[in-house]
Amino acid sequence: MAVQESLSSFHLITGGSGSGKSAYAESCVTAISSRRIYIATMIPCGEDGKRRVERHRNLRKEKKFETVECYTGLEQLDLKAIIQKMRLDDMVVLLECMSNLVANEMFEPDGAGKDTVAAVLRGIEALRHQVRHLVVVTNEVFSDGITYDEGTMRYLSCLGAVNREMAAQADAVTEVVYGIPVKVK
Repeated sequence: MAVQESLSSFHLITGGSGSGKSAYAESCVTAISSRRIYIATMIPCGEDGKRRVERHRNLRKEKKFETVECYTGLEQLDLKAIIQKMRLDDMVVLLECMSNLVANEMFEPDGAGKDTVAAVLRGIEALRHQVRHLVVVTNEVFSDGITYDEGTMRYLSCLGAVNREMAAQADAVTEVVYGIPVKVK
């Protein structure tokens, strides 16, 4: 019987837009280790998107993050092959943001489509087998009480399913409210 590699510690961080969840997630990661990988999931669209991505890359570079872009297919991401000069056993990985990854998997031509939830969760599990610490940022987008069009409702349903399963698996769950981290689990 093959011995399965142990899973990483897993911290899920959520919050609304502008809540401070990204800054909190980065502070958690920088407190754990000086060996950091940032998995970026936002596809840069248009000039504004490209400027935003470049600004974020520069900010992360100052914090000594190695950035890896992964828009779809998280399960196939082999960090060891990408980051050859670094040992992964004490690496901290920050994946941001689950909202983008779910949208990409649902709507991009090379995404998982109807298999989005399962594909994303397999990707999270695959990451947890590669590194010692995983921090994932997601969004709280379910509190506005608005009924959206069918495609948006399908997206919200998928993101909700992914968030629920990650929260169940996570060792820690934190919601950031007005810049204040509130421990949920």
